[in-house]
Amino acid sequence: MFYAFFGFVFGCYIPYVARRFAKFMPATFAYAIVEIIRPYIKTVSSYRSQDPRYRKLKNKFLWRSFIYGIITAVLSFVAFYHFGKSNILWHLFFFWALLLLTEIDIRMFLLPDILTVPLLIFGFVYSAFFGDWTYAADSAAGALLGYFMPVMASLALVWKNKDMFGGGDIKLLAAIGAWFGLEKIIYTILLSVILFALQSLALRQRSGAYGPAVAISAIIIALYFF
Repeated sequence: MFYAFFGFVFGCYIPYVARRFAKFMPATFAYAIVEIIRPYIKTVSSYRSQDPRYRKLKNKFLWRSFIYGIITAVLSFVAFYHFGKSNILWHLFFFWALLLLTEIDIRMFLLPDILTVPLLIFGFVYSAFFGDWTYAADSAAGALLGYFMPVMASLALVWKNKDMFGGGDIKLLAAIGAWFGLEKIIYTILLSVILFALQSLALRQRSGAYGPAVAISAIIIALYFF
């Protein structure tokens, strides 16, 4: 319950942090760090606070925060139950980062380097020194495949859709490859393609944020295979 509680608190802040990203991205790495840490103070006029549209948006935002809190709490509890206490902070970091990236991509159609690059680095560190999921050499191979496989797919299909994979999607797959290794990143890519295709059919759209499909696939693969 301890990890579930802190997962709930973090999850409630996910929409807020995603909103902060939407205010200043794209930005340099250093500027993004400053903007995230710096307190955000916004005054709302009494007239605007009485506007039904403003109150509706505020309630929607609060409900979104609550839902993310519940999802993160449940996922944190499942991670603790599934993986045990050993290296739990690494596992929570991985899952929480994926949930935050999901919300940012839904909101902005962008996966910022300030999150994907540390996720990649920590994946190498985790694999090299702890090795619960994979080992150093396999981590490097998984990261390379996670990067080059979508690049090759983009080259093959660029005639049809020049923005098939965004740079952020490729970096996210490389980061997940660093955590998973060679074999599991292949499963993640295949599952993400299936999930994105189902999403596109359900919403009747030909394009959209691909990051959520990747994040959900990575969570499923981690819980199923490790």
